[in-house]
Amino acid sequence: MKVMILSVTAGFGHHATAKAVGDMLAEQGAAVRTIDVYEYINRAVKGTIDKGYLFSSKHTKELYRLVYALAENHGSNYFTTPISILNIVNALGASKIARIVTDFNPDVLVCTHVFAAQLINEVKKRGLLSTTTIGIITDYTIHPYWENVPYIDYVVTASELLHHRALRRGIEPNRLLHFGIPIHPKFNHEISREDACEQLGIDPNRPTILMMGGSMGYSNHRKLIQSLSLIGMDFQLLVVCGNNKRQYSSLARALDNYDGPCSIYPFGFVHNVEVMMSASDCIITKPGGLTVSEALAKNLPMILVNPIPGHEERNVEFLLNNGIALLVTKTFSVDEAVYHLFHNQPRIASIRQTMHAVAHPDATERLCNFILDMPRRS
Repeated sequence: MKVMILSVTAGFGHHATAKAVGDMLAEQGAAVRTIDVYEYINRAVKGTIDKGYLFSSKHTKELYRLVYALAENHGSNYFTTPISILNIVNALGASKIARIVTDFNPDVLVCTHVFAAQLINEVKKRGLLSTTTIGIITDYTIHPYWENVPYIDYVVTASELLHHRALRRGIEPNRLLHFGIPIHPKFNHEISREDACEQLGIDPNRPTILMMGGSMGYSNHRKLIQSLSLIGMDFQLLVVCGNNKRQYSSLARALDNYDGPCSIYPFGFVHNVEVMMSASDCIITKPGGLTVSEALAKNLPMILVNPIPGHEERNVEFLLNNGIALLVTKTFSVDEAVYHLFHNQPRIASIRQTMHAVAHPDATERLCNFILDMPRRS
């Protein structure tokens, strides 16, 4: 079995999903090749998408929210820019990406970003490719434009609860695979709290909160920590700053003068989030699709902060409407959220029960088994 996985630079989640699927397929004997499609078509476009996503989602939130909502409500033909630019790039790059795919000759193509799916949709529309194709939606919603890629044979969603939304968006039911968002299999392995705390060198008997801001370190950790100190409880805080080196340095300097009741442990980009989740009582996090799926797999209650406009706001809606998480707002601060959670044991029990029902910790395995059971190209 040969599988090609196509992703696009824009946040970390799409690549994490690609890696999770690719690694498991490779372990089961498949030949796997993973590429960033715009890296091969045009590096300038790749850089523009990467930097543009980071800048717009962080510094021009209202505009980003408006663009997302318009695309969601009116479809890809609504805009003249920037979507038309991507359409032009896809049209120009279709033949090139078709050659790359044909050279590898995969049995299955997997797209972990809708832009990659749009490109392959154009290739298949032109008759340049007939390979079976699977698209993966990496959030708890149906992103704009997934309804406009009819040549993608299957679409993986985060939950069967999104079935109705997908149908309303025009995706045929026979194309839908409600496997869940593929995450690294390590999040499906049980680690006792005691073992996790021993690995991290922290006290298993103290309340522990994991604080994350996504791979790009969006959250204002210093402000959140100041708010948590107001509760007066004896917390351990595991603070992950991701790739934001400036945030990590600022937090480390602030801790030199910190004399509050909490024990605070700052981290940069880490590779043992599953251990941290196993050691924690709750997580304060941006609601990125991968982080949400990992927390669900670990049955870890979530307090949500700073959602990126558009897709992460849709994640918030999904989680709140299903009773899975709390949301920090201007009028409901993080210290209040933590206080409510830790002083309402029936609520915690209810959250964990619902999380268990909604979670798909075996999503990667289910998708890989589906792929490996497909007929191979002659």
